[in-house]
Amino acid sequence: MRIAVIGTGAVGGYFGAKLAAAGHELVFIARGPHLDALRRDGLRIFSPAGDALVKNAAFMAAADASAEVDLALVCVKSYDTEIAARASAHLIGAGTTMLSLQNGIDNSEKLGKLFDPDRLLAGVVYIGAQIDGPGIIRHFNGGKIVFGRPDGKLDARARTVEQAFLGAAIPCELRSDIQRIQWAKLLWNAPFCAISCLTRANVREIVESGALTRLALDCMAEVQSAALTRGIELRSTLFDETIAFSRGLGDFKPSMLQDLEARKPLEYDAINGIVVRLLSQAGQPAPINQSFHALLQHLDRKTREEAVS
Repeated sequence: MRIAVIGTGAVGGYFGAKLAAAGHELVFIARGPHLDALRRDGLRIFSPAGDALVKNAAFMAAADASAEVDLALVCVKSYDTEIAARASAHLIGAGTTMLSLQNGIDNSEKLGKLFDPDRLLAGVVYIGAQIDGPGIIRHFNGGKIVFGRPDGKLDARARTVEQAFLGAAIPCELRSDIQRIQWAKLLWNAPFCAISCLTRANVREIVESGALTRLALDCMAEVQSAALTRGIELRSTLFDETIAFSRGLGDFKPSMLQDLEARKPLEYDAINGIVVRLLSQAGQPAPINQSFHALLQHLDRKTREEAVS
């Protein structure tokens, strides 16, 4: 298959490297010093499962990419979804399948306004990885993709993607309830991303703090209520399961904290803002996520102002 990775960050870089090693033709879309390093040195992956170097691939800016692809992995930050999709539109043909591997629950809706919804898949990734420098991805643990069509259908297009992942030794699961899976991931992202940024704490520090764990649970309750406005029921036992899962992550830093430390824009709107908006539309309060959203918005603006001063 000819596969484009739209956004060669930690997620796109890691999974793209696995697909390249399996013999697929990869087009990695990146920008800035990261793109310069990829073109010069290739894509370097450092992982406990084995290091890798990808040089036999195309590394380019979106504007330079040409020829339609069979599969497009959309891995940009949620706030860049529409911009990146429009910039890469010439890669998307009538036979192209698009799979969003992004944080948040509404990126497939954004893409569906620009492309045929029947060609869209939504995914959730479970991976610990980060950009360790231009052209370098460091993988710590995990590496599973759960995906499916937002409408729940299990069609031939989705099966083809599943076979490509399995052939590249990427653990994956094709599900008919991917929207519920996305909300379950938001149950973790909404509290842990926000709390880690606001306290500069890693996951271990959060779960070892009784006060921060209670705050995380209160945030999860609002996510659960927001999911119900979309007809998605998240059982309350998921709360304790999410905390228990987090205890196994050790000193892992959530992606939003990684972005904050790198002085990159934060995804607070896709992660906490969506909870506030949905509950507000339903006439329900969201004091925890509203506070997180306001504080992160201020922190995001202040950090980036300091970066350019």
